[in-house]
Amino acid sequence: MIKVVKFGGSSVASATQFKKVKNIIDSDKDRMFIITSACGKSDDEDHKVTDLLYLCHAHIKYGVPYDDLFNMIYNKYMGIKKELNLKVNLEKEFDIIRELMDKEVGVDYLVSRGEYLTAICLAEYLDAQFIDASEVISFNYSGEVNFERSGELLKNKIKKGKKVVIPGFYGALPNGTIKVMSRGGSDISGSILANIVNADVYENWTDVSGLLIADPRIVKNPKTIDYITYSELRELSYMGANVLHDEAIFPVREKNIPINIRNTNKPDHPGTMILSDCSKQDAIKPPHFITGISGKKNFSVITLNKPQISSEVGALRKTLQVFEDFNVSIESVPVGVDSFSVVVSTEGIEKVIYEVISKLKKDLDCDNITVIDKIALIAVVGRGMKNKPGMSGLLFGELGAHNINIRIINQAADEIDIIIGVENKDFEKTIRCIYDRFITRSDTL
Repeated sequence: MIKVVKFGGSSVASATQFKKVKNIIDSDKDRMFIITSACGKSDDEDHKVTDLLYLCHAHIKYGVPYDDLFNMIYNKYMGIKKELNLKVNLEKEFDIIRELMDKEVGVDYLVSRGEYLTAICLAEYLDAQFIDASEVISFNYSGEVNFERSGELLKNKIKKGKKVVIPGFYGALPNGTIKVMSRGGSDISGSILANIVNADVYENWTDVSGLLIADPRIVKNPKTIDYITYSELRELSYMGANVLHDEAIFPVREKNIPINIRNTNKPDHPGTMILSDCSKQDAIKPPHFITGISGKKNFSVITLNKPQISSEVGALRKTLQVFEDFNVSIESVPVGVDSFSVVVSTEGIEKVIYEVISKLKKDLDCDNITVIDKIALIAVVGRGMKNKPGMSGLLFGELGAHNINIRIINQAADEIDIIIGVENKDFEKTIRCIYDRFITRSDTL
């Protein structure tokens, strides 16, 4: 069996965390490929190394001294080196970085150094082979990962019988220039590596014991999700759940590689398993009809009212074209007989709202257009909902009993999720209400 394991910033935030990582790696011989993030925060007074590096670049750009920031990074790594008795020549590495910073180094190179420094320290501590991501994660000039070339490069680098540590978050363009991914990109690096080595499982180690049914900032001690499909996770991630980077799903989904979300601080907890198909697990233990609840605030609902607009050929196309012309992304389009609504992020439309309305009126010959702001969207997701007759009615009835006014209702044909819109002020109340009735007291249904 081949396991690719990725450790997030909190998992490598200090020497103490490095020791936990070593115990995890040593406990399973199949954990051969290790991806690491840059050192994260070890406590509330600490700073993420990547944040400090971005700040250093901003200081360089505007001609502001960056010595204090650079020394914070230097001291953090030197402290880890000393406590773990490492021999790696960090002084030389920092001299190289400092020299390039004085020459106004590019931002991608500079912010990638957090992962690089963490990886060379971790590789020595684990007695593993260090491979620079720039030598094996290959991007095309279009910005897409070249999986075939990356696989060949990695194959030629690996030393037989050695575990491998690779920095996350970055790779290189064909000309060797460092290219970083979006923040949280180490998740993607782990997924890419799992794809190119045909891993049996991709373990993503973080500071939570898997995915939670609801946001713990809203619901006290929410339960962990045992199994979830890629499709369910996509729905939850899109609506705000953010334990795993959204783009990390695609490389492993392509090859049906499971993702296991685990907790570095509680390594015995099985965490959450993300699969293409949970039918085998569901046959043993039928799934709860709600897998997870997530949501986001601050949406605007633009409603077009016109007699028989739903049967007017081209009306929806014309409407969507207006939003595309103004580069506004659409979240949802609930449709009625004499009206339909377009749900968009308030932030994405507020600067062009009047121009959009004017164009809609002109193109659709529609005078009655209303706009409602301060709307929150909540996704209730679950592959088991289609087997629960009357689930929508139960949900709406429960919210009504708590005086929560539903402004939007949208459900896809596959019945994997129900999207409801409520006022921002009812956002947290709605999630707590759903969790309490359908998770905490589900045995009464």
